[in-house]
Amino acid sequence: MIKRALAGLSLAELQNVLQTLPAFRVRQVFHWLARGVSSFEAMTELPVSLRQDLANRFSLYSTIVSQRIEDSDGTVKLQLSLHDHTRIEAVLLSDGAGRKTACLSTQVGCPVACVFCKTGSLGFSRNLSYPEIVEQFLRLSSITDLANIVIMGMGEPLLNLEALCSALVVLTSDLGISRRRITISTSGIVKGIRELADKGPGARLACSLTTADPALRERLMPIARANPLPRLHDALAYYQQKQGQRLTLEAVLLGNLNTRETDAAALGAFVRGLDVVINLIPWNPIPGLCFEGKPLREPRVREVERFSTLLEQQGIPVTRRFRKGASIAGACGQLGVMVSETTA
Repeated sequence: MIKRALAGLSLAELQNVLQTLPAFRVRQVFHWLARGVSSFEAMTELPVSLRQDLANRFSLYSTIVSQRIEDSDGTVKLQLSLHDHTRIEAVLLSDGAGRKTACLSTQVGCPVACVFCKTGSLGFSRNLSYPEIVEQFLRLSSITDLANIVIMGMGEPLLNLEALCSALVVLTSDLGISRRRITISTSGIVKGIRELADKGPGARLACSLTTADPALRERLMPIARANPLPRLHDALAYYQQKQGQRLTLEAVLLGNLNTRETDAAALGAFVRGLDVVINLIPWNPIPGLCFEGKPLREPRVREVERFSTLLEQQGIPVTRRFRKGASIAGACGQLGVMVSETTA
C-alpha cells in the first residue's frame, strides 16, 4: 500500500490527517515540511517515538526526483516521477541579480497544443493535485531561497483552476508568500481568467498572446478558436478591473512568422484600453517542431530589435526575456525534452 504523503498539504488538511496529535505538534510537522526536510528523522523537535510513528504511517513526498540537471547559468531542472509513474518538470531560474524563481507545472503534459511548445506536443495525461503543485515549490526551495514563483511550467493552469487556487492558498496563507511574488501564465482561457478574477487570491497574471492576428493565432494556438481575441480582451480587462494590476502579455517570437509590421500594429490595437507590458520571448529551439510543414526557427537578433522598436513607437512598454536553461531544455516552451546529462 502506498503511504500518504504529507508534503504539499495545507495546514488545515495536515491537521485533519494528523488529528490525533496536539495542534502544536502538527504545526511543528508543517514547519519542517515547509523547510524541505529530507526525512522524518530530521524533524528534531519531535520525540523520537513520534518520528518513527510518522515514518511508519506516512511518506514525506509523493514525488521522486528522477532527474536533476544544472545549467552553467544557474538554472536547475528537476524531473519528478509521480505516484502513477507519470512525470513532470519544475525549474529553478536565476536572474542576473541572484534572485531565484520557481517555475511550477500544473498538469502532466498539456491539452492546449501550441505548435511552438514541446509540452504541447506531448499530449495530455491528467491534472495535478494541489499538493503535487505545492510539492514542486518545496522541492525547489530546499535547494535555495526563492524570491518568486511563476506558474509557467507544464500544462495550462486555468484548465486546472480548482487545484491551482488551492495551491495558491497554501503558498500564500500557510507558507506566507506574497501574492505579488506569484505570476500565473495562461494561453488565454477566457472562462478561467474571469473565474480567477472573481475567486482567485490576486496573483499577477500573464497571458501568452504570441500574436494578435486572429487567423495566425488560431493556427499557432488552437485554443484560440474557443477563446477568440475579442472575448480574451474583455476577460483581461475584467481581470484588471477586479484585481487592479498591470497585466503581462507574452509574445513568443517566431522567425519570419509573427514579427512583421502588421503583427506589431495588431498588438498595438489589441492592448488599447489595457494597462500592460509586453514581454518578448525569442523562441527557444526545439528539434522537430514545425508549422504547416516547415521547421520553426528562432528570430534573428535584428528581427527582435526591430519588432521591439515598432511596439515602443506605439507607446507600449516592452521587456525582453533572456534565455535561461536552454542547454538543459529548461527554457520557455522546452519542458518535456529529455536531456541525457544528469547530476546528482
